[in-house]
Amino acid sequence: MKQLASEFKDFIMRGNVVDLAVAVVIGVAFGAVINALVNDIIMPIIGILGGKPNFDQYYWTINGSKILVGSFLTAVVAFLIIAAAIFFLVIKPLNMAANRFKKPATAAEATTRECPYCLSEIPAKATRCAHCTQEVPALVTTA
Repeated sequence: MKQLASEFKDFIMRGNVVDLAVAVVIGVAFGAVINALVNDIIMPIIGILGGKPNFDQYYWTINGSKILVGSFLTAVVAFLIIAAAIFFLVIKPLNMAANRFKKPATAAEATTRECPYCLSEIPAKATRCAHCTQEVPALVTTA
C-alpha cells in the first residue's frame, strides 16, 4: 500500500501534471473573462447595429420542431470573438516577446561548393573535382 501511495505521489508531483492543472484553472478563468466580454460588451454592440443583442430569438419551425438557428449563430459569433481575443491578447504578444529574445540563427557551414572549371557541385573540402578531374584550390575557412 505504501508503494502505491508513493507511486501516486510521484505521478501527481510530475511537472507536466501540475502544469496542466494550472493551465486548466487559468483557462477557465480566462474563459469567464472572455465570455463576459462577448456577452456584456460585444454582443450588445452587435445588437445596436443589428437591432437585437443576440440571435437566440431566431428559429425555424419545421413539422412542429424548432431549429434554433439563432442560438447556433450566437455560439459561432462568440467562438470567433473568443478566438480573436485569444489570438490578439495572448498569442501575438507571446510570439513578439519570444522573437525579441530569440538569438539570431548562425549561418551553417556549407557542405558543398562549385567547381571553378566545370561548375558542378563538389564537396567543400575536395581538392580535385570528381567530374572534370581538375585540381581545385583548397577552401579557405575563417575561424
